[in-house]
Amino acid sequence: MSVPAGPRREEPRDLAVGDTNNLTQTSTERFPWGERGITKRTYVDKRIVWQGKYLQAVLRDGYECIERCNIKGIVGIIAVTDDRRLILVEQFRPPVQARVIELPAGLAGDTAQFKDETLETAARRELLEETGYQAGQMVQVAHGAASAGLSDEMITLMLATGLIKVGDGGGDEHEDITVHEVPLDGLMGWLQERQAKGTVIDLKIYSALAFCQQDPHERA
Repeated sequence: MSVPAGPRREEPRDLAVGDTNNLTQTSTERFPWGERGITKRTYVDKRIVWQGKYLQAVLRDGYECIERCNIKGIVGIIAVTDDRRLILVEQFRPPVQARVIELPAGLAGDTAQFKDETLETAARRELLEETGYQAGQMVQVAHGAASAGLSDEMITLMLATGLIKVGDGGGDEHEDITVHEVPLDGLMGWLQERQAKGTVIDLKIYSALAFCQQDPHERA
């Protein structure tokens, strides 16, 4: 997409909510996929309209969207036991006002204690915390957008194998997580049954199935 004529390109700077002098910004943004031949617009007018601890609502050239802030990344863990069971977690999610069955997942670098952790370290930490499993192998298998029409959120999927149960899981003191170990052969039927009972299913589970069927070290 061609860049329209207008204000000169400026270096990115922080914006403050309610600061009328800084609400509109022309900034240079680099995208990792830009080097692979996909044309992306490299700067936009950006207006922050609300800001929280980990999320902010912004207008990009008038387009309403949500941005993640104060984190290094997001990991989702596809954890498969030696006897071919997929480890899933279930918890209440306020945005949908329902219990949701999903992959173990979490934020990387979201606190001072974990600000320097790698995505693999974050994945291992979240898997242990939520499910009680340690992984012998943790391999990145995918990275991409979760909801590109709404948010800039990018999720990295990790395949965890060689699992050893060392704890109960259940999350931290702020979480109430139920752990499910579901045989892969019966997963689709199990998910349909749970959905029929009113539980919401995170669609990333269906994406995970593709990676459950292959050795990640053989991927091109």
